[in-house]
Amino acid sequence: MRILIATEKPFTADAVNRIEEKIEQAGHDFVLLEKYSDSGQLFDAVKEADALIVRSDRVDEQLFEHAPNLKVVVRAGAGYDNIDLDAATKHGVVAMNTPGQNANGVAELVFAMMLMSYRHFMKGSSGHELRGKRIGVHAYGNVASNVARIAKGFDMEVFAYDAYCAPEKMKHDDVIMVGSREDLYRYCDIVSIHVPLTEETRRSVDFDLMNLMPHDPLLINTARKEVMNEEDLLRLMTIRQDFCYMTDVMPGLHEILNSKFGDRYFSTPKKMGAQTAEANLKAGVAAADQIIEFFRTGDDHFRVN
Repeated sequence: MRILIATEKPFTADAVNRIEEKIEQAGHDFVLLEKYSDSGQLFDAVKEADALIVRSDRVDEQLFEHAPNLKVVVRAGAGYDNIDLDAATKHGVVAMNTPGQNANGVAELVFAMMLMSYRHFMKGSSGHELRGKRIGVHAYGNVASNVARIAKGFDMEVFAYDAYCAPEKMKHDDVIMVGSREDLYRYCDIVSIHVPLTEETRRSVDFDLMNLMPHDPLLINTARKEVMNEEDLLRLMTIRQDFCYMTDVMPGLHEILNSKFGDRYFSTPKKMGAQTAEANLKAGVAAADQIIEFFRTGDDHFRVN
């Protein structure tokens, strides 16, 4: 089988080497396309591919039309909204993700942002400590559970809301479960957003929800920019001089937010939660392992379509 890695944002060299080694040891052909500049290069590369590994690259109807041999595509990471699942199903392609592999890297970035905000970007003015602060995690998946674990090391109180997570999971992690999103935002000094992008969550973090947060709040988003109602965020930060927002997913209103709110707002220039050598390696190798097992036994345990 011909297995293609197609990444506009490349894996680390170590990850590529490990993936190539695994694929070739399993008897498959390894093909690499990195830093491509236009979709035509991707379409040419995928023509003879039986399997595809991507990161944040767009996998849509047009790509599937150029890939008649494609049987499986794996997103090396947890989020998979860059894959058109309906189109994958239509073309008989199994779509998978690699949940949990990037979780610690993203969680550590949450705390980098938290410390940066609480210490006023290390510019010398007096800041605050995290100890004793109430942190709420909005959705309780792999990243959020790592956030909770790290928060306990800072001696923070950890709260969570997730309508779809078994209460036993939060209880096992010694996390306080709240009954609604509103209670989470109302009670916590810091809220870290980890909801996936769905029609239900799109623009769901709105003015009324954010405005419930107590004095001097910090909202952190390492999930998807589309879960935020950006116009409401702009309005709220204009009204509330104490509100801070930090994100790993640059808003469409970035230039306005950046110019108006100074140290109360920060966005990474490009999504970098999973941009660690360790997360890069784990996600890439997991993607390769899943494809190898799929071709060997038909295992599609992490299928998302």
